[in-house]
Amino acid sequence: MGNHTNVQEFILLGFPGTWYFHFSLSVVFSVMYALTVIGNVSIIALVWTAARLHTPMYYFLCNLSFLEIWYTTTCVPKAVGVLLGNSQTISFTVCILQLFLIFSLGSTECFLLAVMAYDRYLAICHPLRYSSLMSNTFCTQLACAAWLSGFLGISLMAFLISRLSFCGPNIINHFFCDMDSLIALSCTDTSLVELAEFFVSIIVVVASCAVTLISYIYIISTILKIRSTQGRRKAFSTCSAHLSVVTIWFGSTIFLYVKPSAPNSLDMNKLINSFNTIITPLLNPFIYTLRNKEVKRALSKAFRRM
Repeated sequence: MGNHTNVQEFILLGFPGTWYFHFSLSVVFSVMYALTVIGNVSIIALVWTAARLHTPMYYFLCNLSFLEIWYTTTCVPKAVGVLLGNSQTISFTVCILQLFLIFSLGSTECFLLAVMAYDRYLAICHPLRYSSLMSNTFCTQLACAAWLSGFLGISLMAFLISRLSFCGPNIINHFFCDMDSLIALSCTDTSLVELAEFFVSIIVVVASCAVTLISYIYIISTILKIRSTQGRRKAFSTCSAHLSVVTIWFGSTIFLYVKPSAPNSLDMNKLINSFNTIITPLLNPFIYTLRNKEVKRALSKAFRRM
């Protein structure tokens, strides 16, 4: 052990392929990143300026859009640099910081989607008491709880990983600092880190999925009890956009983390991670814009004013 030296930086491999493939992929990532930032900033500005959108549902949507901007920013610029071969190295400190931000924001998104599902449950199942139940103070408390829970849970993981020793290989077969990759590269006992990762994953994914699933069980049962077809369609339209986002996010997350390991699954993990960190943040503003009549009315009004 006396000959072992601590690794000061890591090398990100990114995606396999030729330089032309890497260049094309970097262009795609850059364009999608720009559209993601523009789309989510537009939603925040629209909700901020349109008085009719000053409701709990759109308050949570602003939180989600703000989160998506930073979630994709922590990953895509570095990924583009890795693809172009300009910045494949990353220091140990920056690697831990990137890991902390990516997983904290991802955990916060799970909790925010669960909070938004609970909001839709109150709006559809308790419409007469919705205004009193979902007050401005309660909305702020729910949003703060989602952000704090997401960051506090991953703080423990980031601290434990930062205490690990890395003595030999420093190559990460990914386009960002992945938690499992760092655990695999460590030359010290990682049983405590793996146990903490298991419990944090259970709390974040299972708890948020459970709240979301239970909320939608009550929502669907309430909608089915509505006699008129128009009433059922109107009730379902208030949560269809959120249901689409929940299906995309939790579907890819469960596929990524809840599956048997395979020796050839690294490239598949990178593909699903690119979907989560690049494509999903891009889809969210379009889903909420195209599938929500109130947002489309506010958009058309804003364009007419311009």
